[in-house]
Amino acid sequence: MERFGVKSAPSRNRSKTALYVTPQDRVTEFGNELHEDGGKLFCTSCNVVLNHVRKSAINDHLKSKTHTKRKAEFEEQNVRKKQRTLTASLQCNSAAQTEKSSVIQDFVKMCLEANIPLEKADHPSVRAFLSRHVKNGSSIPKSEQLRKAYLPDGCDNENQLINTEDR
Repeated sequence: MERFGVKSAPSRNRSKTALYVTPQDRVTEFGNELHEDGGKLFCTSCNVVLNHVRKSAINDHLKSKTHTKRKAEFEEQNVRKKQRTLTASLQCNSAAQTEKSSVIQDFVKMCLEANIPLEKADHPSVRAFLSRHVKNGSSIPKSEQLRKAYLPDGCDNENQLINTEDR
């Protein structure tokens, strides 16, 4: 049959999905209507997850009444909020979170070096001083949480320093 240029009929079982299309490919195809995060395709104005494999599903969503209504509301607000996946949100460490952690660790280290019991951090006047005069001072937790979460790190660091000094 091939010799005469006649092709066999395509099989009926073949799927019509695009196998090697990524969400990022769809973002470049549709422009600012969509965005990708964590391997998922989102509609920017509706904040819903779309099936990136089938182009017809994306086209149907973009033509729907709910999308056109939400798109008009979205453009009216002039606020560009993009939905993100939970894993991307948890991995994001802002400068404030990093600074908060360093303030707490420095406070615990100061208390250890000055032989100040961590229970003194619970006193109302100490709390007032920290919140008034120390940047992120109000974020220092109570003594119980300092012992459970931050003291082991301080002890490990101190033990490492002692071991290196002995050698």
